[in-house]
Amino acid sequence: MRGSIKLAAPLAALLLLGGCVNLGGKAPKQLIGLTPQATAPAGDMGAANLRSALVVLDPEADRRLDVQRVPVQVDDATIAYLKDATWVERPARLFRRLLAETIRAKGKRLVVEAGDAAEGGKTTLGGRLLDMGYDARSQSVVVRFDALRSDGAGNVVSRRFEASVPGVSPKAESIAPALNRAANEVAAQVADWIG
Repeated sequence: MRGSIKLAAPLAALLLLGGCVNLGGKAPKQLIGLTPQATAPAGDMGAANLRSALVVLDPEADRRLDVQRVPVQVDDATIAYLKDATWVERPARLFRRLLAETIRAKGKRLVVEAGDAAEGGKTTLGGRLLDMGYDARSQSVVVRFDALRSDGAGNVVSRRFEASVPGVSPKAESIAPALNRAANEVAAQVADWIG
């Protein structure tokens, strides 16, 4: 009798734990991330005073982009979300990481990201992610970014960057690689602009 009570206690705890763990609903068929086409090589990535480093900030984004679902522009006023696919995390954060790595790969400056003790940096790169999704009207993927570069002297420069990939079928397995390609094109444009 005592042995069965000892066995029952861990089983009861396991059953109670099962009620506490919620793994969410049905998992999406596809998770979408951004992979940099250009990466910094292994080894030293530069050394400088933190004040001279470029700090890459999370871009701002409208609410339609501030979620982990991929927006689909149906017409001028209607937005839907791509079925069976989600971003692995918020698109603005994914794009920030892609931007930082692409600029690092050029190897011309020390690059830190917001949160990496970046508060000391004088030159910042931020902006607004305007679009990173699928346009059903033109069957294309569009990435549009308004970059804002600010230096410690109070000088601010802004520029819009855009890339699109046409002829993309409205399926997650087609849209995901096209989004990665367009985001990398924009990141490369920004890296050339930053120098």
